Amino acid sequence: MGAPQKSKVKKIQTSYVIQQEKQEHKKARRRKKIVIRFSFVATIALAASSLFLYTMMTQSSAIDQQIKTKEQLEEKLRTLQKDEKRLKEEIKKLNDDKYIAELARKQYFLSKEGEIIFITPDE
Repeated sequence: MGAPQKSKVKKIQTSYVIQQEKQEHKKARRRKKIVIRFSFVATIALAASSLFLYTMMTQSSAIDQQIKTKEQLEEKLRTLQKDEKRLKEEIKKLNDDKYIAELARKQYFLSKEGEIIFITPDE
């Protein structure tokens, strides 16, 4: 089990043996080239797939952020539309003299002739 023993058998150096050794050497070189090509293609494929996944993840997070922003803006739009509707109704009411008189009585404590205003504490 120590070092491998050196073989005392010599190879026959005929043209056939030389040709076979050359073919085996060519096959070994081809295998090595195939392994190198496969490694290169696998590395390129891995890099491309990594880039693809990175791009998808960043785009996905950007889309999620845009969706959140859109939802917030839609909520703000609904609120502003409600305010606009309320203000338009207020404008219509302000064109009515009776409403203006009632508003003045409530906010500025104005009274009609012969009317007494009592202020009660709010509870």
